[in-house]
Amino acid sequence: MVKNLALFLVFLPSLVCAQFVIPEDIIPPVGNKLLLTVNAKGDQIYQCNLQQGAYSWHLQAPDAMLFDMHGQVVGKHFGGPIWEYKDGSQIVGEVLKKVDVDPKTSISWLLVKVLSNKDIGLFSDVSFINRINTHGGLPPLAGCDSNHLGTEKRVHYTANYIFYSKD
Repeated sequence: MVKNLALFLVFLPSLVCAQFVIPEDIIPPVGNKLLLTVNAKGDQIYQCNLQQGAYSWHLQAPDAMLFDMHGQVVGKHFGGPIWEYKDGSQIVGEVLKKVDVDPKTSISWLLVKVLSNKDIGLFSDVSFINRINTHGGLPPLAGCDSNHLGTEKRVHYTANYIFYSKD
């Protein structure tokens, strides 16, 4: 029994990682390794804008908390886009590629390149990020017109963020 438990614990990281199927289009380049996976719960914030004579909702920023596999808050994600770990280290990213896995119900899955790292900590060496397993977060379908210009709406979303560092 103890031997089986020990084998299970040795292979647990592989099982946890194996539950994420990442589309080939958004896999980070060779030379990057998995550093951390977190769950995100929060909102995508949209604003009603007028562009080229049409009213529509435009993404302003995310506002989400990041949780470890035990449900403990380990960081946050906000406008920039910026991810901050509980040790104070931060990263700023830029979306490189998107994959629409379920465009009728969920925001895109992403490959994000890290543009800058701030402060010493876990995020100091992060090079790429994936956003996968998204649920919700799409712009509102209605309510953006001349009466609502500049109005913001928050739309709940969940996702997994996978952080990678250089080998």
